[in-house]
Amino acid sequence: MKDTLIRNARIIDGTGAPWYRGDVGISGGRIAAIGTDLALSPEARIIDADERFLAPGFIDAHCHDDLIFLREPDRPEKIFQGVTSIVVGNCSFSLYPATAGSHEDLRRHFSGLLGETLPTEIFADFTAYRDMLEGQGIAPNLVSLVGHAALRLAVMGHDRRPAGADDIRRMAALLDAQLAQGAAGLSLGLVYPPSAFADRDELVALGAVVRRHGRVLAAHVRSYEAGLLNAIAEFGDVLRASGAAGLLSHLQSAGRPNWGQVPKAIAMLEDFREEGIDISFDMYPYPAGSTWILQLLPPAVMDGGLDGLKRRLGDPQAVSVLRQWVEEGGDAFPGESKVSLIGWDNVRLSAIGAAGLKGLEGQDMAAAATALGIAPFDLLLRFIDEDEGQTGIILFQLHEDDLHAACCGRLFMAGSDGLPRPGSKPHPRAFGTFPRLAGTLRRDKRWFSIEEAVRRMTSVAAQRFSLQGRGILRPGMAADLVLFENGISDHASFENPTRMPSGITDVWVNGGAVIRAGKQTGLRPGRVL
Repeated sequence: MKDTLIRNARIIDGTGAPWYRGDVGISGGRIAAIGTDLALSPEARIIDADERFLAPGFIDAHCHDDLIFLREPDRPEKIFQGVTSIVVGNCSFSLYPATAGSHEDLRRHFSGLLGETLPTEIFADFTAYRDMLEGQGIAPNLVSLVGHAALRLAVMGHDRRPAGADDIRRMAALLDAQLAQGAAGLSLGLVYPPSAFADRDELVALGAVVRRHGRVLAAHVRSYEAGLLNAIAEFGDVLRASGAAGLLSHLQSAGRPNWGQVPKAIAMLEDFREEGIDISFDMYPYPAGSTWILQLLPPAVMDGGLDGLKRRLGDPQAVSVLRQWVEEGGDAFPGESKVSLIGWDNVRLSAIGAAGLKGLEGQDMAAAATALGIAPFDLLLRFIDEDEGQTGIILFQLHEDDLHAACCGRLFMAGSDGLPRPGSKPHPRAFGTFPRLAGTLRRDKRWFSIEEAVRRMTSVAAQRFSLQGRGILRPGMAADLVLFENGISDHASFENPTRMPSGITDVWVNGGAVIRAGKQTGLRPGRVL
């Protein structure tokens, strides 16, 4: 790999310190030197930064690129955002570990979130997943969490019951093996069955395994609605009892009646830290979330998985009770109905696999149902039947003030939470999160300085995931770098969600240029970290 010398840059080192002018030399995949008037080998490639900003490569602390990495290892929408490392396996969803008995259950479970997943895309363990990725090559680096759902499916299937002592022992042993192989931690998805069926004993025991390995326990908590503070308290209790370091996934407060809770939530997290609990959080910079359509239902109806749900939908009385809860809420099931909080018109269809319904992508559920001459709930039932519950949705449910509080909180790190499904109309966060933070929110809305924006996208996540040698621009560190203009901007919108950003001219991963002068090079220097 040829040495590279970047001259005349405004260097942002990732610590939050003010930028300064200088040169950076890259050699052997690492930062060789930083200074002024540097000289490397005579054959070194010289790049004149011409006053552009040079920063550590951005780290996407929360996304769902597990499957797309296998299919599109160049990851253009990420590297064109300056992202050089990506954390997958979030919210209890990972493509491993699978036993012979759980392989099909895990395949169907993962398909619900990201569309049809092939049997060959489910893996026995972290090592098999890593070997597949490294065998084909990847452009950015990948960091993988173990999904709690895979552990439960391997040991308990879709059973809606507390884990017994032997169940917990088997899940802990399976987790221990993945962490020993190099997985970065465990992710919980406490609204997503079967992870949602876990109790305190199970979560604390698994958290203790995470602590022994010095890894991180990430959690999509049980509620982001009225129960947000109680859900955070539960996660804090699990961290306290297990001793694990924690990352609260995408901190938000959903639904108009619940707006305004994020400052209280942040205060709770700060109290935990005063107590000695190591916790932080990630979030994406948009006022809407994205998930899949089964999240409009209460977790209890997923006892037995999709097959169990379909059996229940064969009972007219059960359907009547479910219809009322989905549209009005109530006491029939625990928690709050998302539809009762935001309305069908704030549920947008983003990804549909069934050919007969594909044309509804981009419409909200109310409009789509009207066009078909049926009620929105009956359209929901069609998606469960004809699309196998794999329909992606966008939920317009957040308030800008809460978003501002989260992104400006000191414990915040950037995560796109992207759900990549090519050929669909996804949430724009998959294409715009990092330029939005470094551009629109920093430059136009003045939420933070350029140095602080970069810190939230680099060293904060590197520290949380123990990515040694990354996230800060120093000699000896891995040469994951991004060169960008002050005018960096995101262009993806909810109407045009796949538009690429502008203002990022060069990106290096482990010293290899994956973007050069605004064009993708085709190099795949990434590693599974």
